[in-house]
Amino acid sequence: MRKPFFAFALAAGLGFIASRPLPAQTFTTLYNFSTVSGPSRYEGTNSDGAFPVASLLLSGNTLYGTAAAGGSSTNGTILAVNTDGTGFTNLHTFAGTGDGSNPYAPLISAGNVLYGTAYYGNNELGGNGTVFSVSDDGSNFTVLVSLAGPQGLSLSGNTLYVATGFYPGSGALWKLNTDGTGLATVYAFTGATETSSYSYTNSDGVAPLDPLIISGDTLFGTAVNGGIGGNGTVFKVNTNGSGFTVLHSFSAASGLIDDGTNSDGAVPGGVVLSGNTLYGATYRGGSSSNGTVFAVNTDGTGFRLLHTFTPTSGPSSTNSDGANPSPYVIVSGNTLYGTTLYGGSFSNGTVYAVNTDGSGFKVLHTFTAYSGPNFTNSDGGYPYGGLIMSGNILYGTAEMGGTGGSGTIFSISLPPQLAITASGPNVILTWPTNVAGLTLQSTPSLVVPVAWTPVSPGPVVVNGLNTVTNPMIGSQHFYRLRQ
Repeated sequence: MRKPFFAFALAAGLGFIASRPLPAQTFTTLYNFSTVSGPSRYEGTNSDGAFPVASLLLSGNTLYGTAAAGGSSTNGTILAVNTDGTGFTNLHTFAGTGDGSNPYAPLISAGNVLYGTAYYGNNELGGNGTVFSVSDDGSNFTVLVSLAGPQGLSLSGNTLYVATGFYPGSGALWKLNTDGTGLATVYAFTGATETSSYSYTNSDGVAPLDPLIISGDTLFGTAVNGGIGGNGTVFKVNTNGSGFTVLHSFSAASGLIDDGTNSDGAVPGGVVLSGNTLYGATYRGGSSSNGTVFAVNTDGTGFRLLHTFTPTSGPSSTNSDGANPSPYVIVSGNTLYGTTLYGGSFSNGTVYAVNTDGSGFKVLHTFTAYSGPNFTNSDGGYPYGGLIMSGNILYGTAEMGGTGGSGTIFSISLPPQLAITASGPNVILTWPTNVAGLTLQSTPSLVVPVAWTPVSPGPVVVNGLNTVTNPMIGSQHFYRLRQ
């Protein structure tokens, strides 16, 4: 039996590129968090943690993350698991008695040290949270500082930057050294006026919760509320606190706060930087009130919508593309990847991709329906934590579902993309290294019968990619990967 080829893609010589559809991506549940026992799902205990709501961190072949609840004290855990789903390790269980509780935000790392935040202090109902460090083997857990509601954490050199939703007030940006010294306010958001329940207006924003993007001496971020429209802002500020600028203020919405519509979106999540463009998603707003994916230039010009999620219908609020996107998006090449918390065929969320020019929106995975009192399924649901990417594999977390009903860690393997670049009299062809058994083939013509021959010499690894440099031959030449 002939094995399918992954990419039938590229013609070189005159610069013509042809393509055929690639095989579908492969979804794999890597880990199922165990069922909790206790008075409620969010106050129960287990051995490994429950309800992962943060993006993962990849180091080598190990994924690091957090679970917001569960563990032996119901306050959450820090975890590690291999990229093939083996070797799960509970690195730290939050006691909620000094170390913090409920780690909602992603971890970051420097060397073999992990840094993160726990949103609350002594218990879920109150107390300042913590900024902490821990070795990647789970040893040396240290509380660096206590703050009110810390979430997003970023690192530049030996300086940590953290956003808090409370100052108290409209929130603030802070910095501290990685040893916990030198805590200082970078920027405090101005007082806000409550215009309706849970909606506030001011000049700069309210509640900057997601990780900041650091570019040189500039911090880029979002506030989930506030601004002149009351629906959040995208901003930049220098690391010394000067030059605060609102790059975009999301417009006021008509209707109830959960169902309001507008032209650009409401409640923005974190942004990512690619070139001179910031990309992000809004949880609400847009023409359907189900959120948007957007882009804006780093100087505040050129705001544009890449996708507006469609209306949901029926008692279970289903649709074709998903609803209420996660705060976290990633960009790889010309493609943006993200997740939605709701919508899709079963209202348990989706994984999606869209080109950075707004074309080619595609649902990569729709999370399946729950069953039983513990809300179990095979793949998870409510993927709040967003995605990370390595090669052609996406990794993510789903807060709910799985066989234990307490969430999952998953991967999606995408078909490897064969890329071509002209370089003088040659073409350079590249593809990811993490799919084995692929052979690069070429042909001068696609007229049947087509004679494909292996390209020699074979690939060398350059910057993490299989790379072949081949001379341009004739007026055109076609290449493909075959397994």
